[in-house]
Amino acid sequence: MYNYIELLKPRLSATVIFSCVAGYLLATPMIDVNLLLKLLIGGVSLVGASNVLNQVYEVNIDALMDRTKNRPLPTKRIPIQSAFIFSLILAFVGVCCLAMINFRCAFFGALSALVYVIGYTPLKTHTPLSGLIGAFPGAMPFMLGWVAVTNKFGLETGILFAIQFLWQFPHFWSIAWVRYDDYQKGGIQLLPSGRKDHKTAFQIVFYTFWLLPVSLSPLLLNYFSIQSKLDLSLVGAIIVFMSGSMFLFQAFQLLKTKQIVDAKKLMICSLVYLPLIQIVYIIDKYI
Repeated sequence: MYNYIELLKPRLSATVIFSCVAGYLLATPMIDVNLLLKLLIGGVSLVGASNVLNQVYEVNIDALMDRTKNRPLPTKRIPIQSAFIFSLILAFVGVCCLAMINFRCAFFGALSALVYVIGYTPLKTHTPLSGLIGAFPGAMPFMLGWVAVTNKFGLETGILFAIQFLWQFPHFWSIAWVRYDDYQKGGIQLLPSGRKDHKTAFQIVFYTFWLLPVSLSPLLLNYFSIQSKLDLSLVGAIIVFMSGSMFLFQAFQLLKTKQIVDAKKLMICSLVYLPLIQIVYIIDKYI
């Protein structure tokens, strides 16, 4: 059983589900346990299905890299056929649970999984553009939680999507920078220039910079009297601004030094930034 749980990539799944629940909490006027359960089960199942199919496709690549060579499939603790069947069951359960919420939720959940599996996964060994393609399914969870409650798209869903979309570039590129040598063994191309150079570091700064005004947009919309169900208090905005500024500062440090130590610091900043602003948004709504 543990081997199958490991296939789900629990830590990655947890961050995705946290974003999904954050979007739900921002949208809902009151907690609906039944809906939340469907969202959780559906989200966990679809994310799990995507992760398992990713490992089925990359089993030979994973065997080459130190970080992944001890996973269940390269070590043959689970047969590839069993993992594939497991992923299909998870996908079916996930889509069914989300469909019981609403069609849009199920459609975009399924679309996210498909783009991840048939777009991002095979392109990782062919082009750095895989990062851009992978950012689309990666940006869905925050938005999906909102759509589960409202069953519609609007300014708010665009903001939630944009935040997680922009965040992924400094996050995953900092990881790719740190693990560059290991990724080279598997032929994985994630850095935009293909190397740990000025061009890659500049693009990291670019996306991190734009993340700051987008994250502050609920306050800016209120200032310009544009109606939005997302709210951000002055105190919340200060926290978001300070954390975003620290994130951006670390991105500039990487641009300056090109050193792994600064890429690691940027990676840590990214891991703190997204859940922090999500929590700030939620607190601002309920307090």
